[in-house]
Amino acid sequence: MASKRIVIGGASGFLGSRLREEFARDGWDVATIGRSGADASWGDPAAILRLVDGADAVIGLAGKSVDCRYNDANRDEILRSRVDTTRELSAAIAASAAPPKVWLNSSTATIYRHAMDRPQTEAHGELGAGFSVDVARNWEREFFAADLPGTRRVALRIAIALGDGPATNTLFRLARLGVGGPQYDGPWFPHRRYRGIGPDPTEPSASWHRTRGRQRFSWVHIDDIVGAVRFALDTETLSGPVNVASPGPSDNRTVMRALRRTVGAWIGLPAFRWMLEPATWVLRTESEMVLKSRWVVPEKLLDAGYEFAWPEIEPALRNVWTGRRG
Repeated sequence: MASKRIVIGGASGFLGSRLREEFARDGWDVATIGRSGADASWGDPAAILRLVDGADAVIGLAGKSVDCRYNDANRDEILRSRVDTTRELSAAIAASAAPPKVWLNSSTATIYRHAMDRPQTEAHGELGAGFSVDVARNWEREFFAADLPGTRRVALRIAIALGDGPATNTLFRLARLGVGGPQYDGPWFPHRRYRGIGPDPTEPSASWHRTRGRQRFSWVHIDDIVGAVRFALDTETLSGPVNVASPGPSDNRTVMRALRRTVGAWIGLPAFRWMLEPATWVLRTESEMVLKSRWVVPEKLLDAGYEFAWPEIEPALRNVWTGRRG
């Protein structure tokens, strides 16, 4: 019997590399689309069509990392790299004589508003405003734009991923350096890095929020991203936006305490906004990652019967830390 074929767009990153390995181990014929060293390159529609036509499934993961400063060049590339690659996959599926039965495309749980009052679900969540939200809105808009009657589509709204990736590495580094205390939002000089983007840009509703280190922290272990992807491929009732986040969201203060225990750090100095901004400037990243309150729950996955391997934050962190040291 011929093996099933899956096409992964953006398979060179943290998540794409893991998925490529997992599906190859499962016996899939894995084809990749990327900038270099892939079976097809972005910007080559004929090559992409050859891979997609007749494939059983497609997964879109491409996009410039958001672990950077949001200057004009990076802002434009973060949006362009997501929308353009999604458009290329959509065009290939539309032109296929035998289109894939399912197309999963990465999105982000950051699409929801800063939430400290209640969790955000697929059915009742409220979209936010500003740069990161607009990137997600335009990304999903392109994903669902075309009429593709033969292909089920799932937008994976992925929370902060715990694994050997940039977000987790930054958190572990802060804890080991003794600055793994809670992060406090506060007033800061006006800037325009978080302004909206795209054809209908939005503006953030507030420049800062008084969170007192209790901003919510939604996360997901990479094992459960892989598990949710497998589950979504096999579960024909799943479609539309799907939150990929642990059912046990935490908050900043609790997460940083768990990080300190995990790495064996006795001291964790708190960091205020006026301390974070210069530090993130030096690190060439943005403070939004730790200051925005993300309270996202995976209602669709849970209702469909998915069981999370890592539902609680501290065991998940310990597993990642042990794997890094091993």
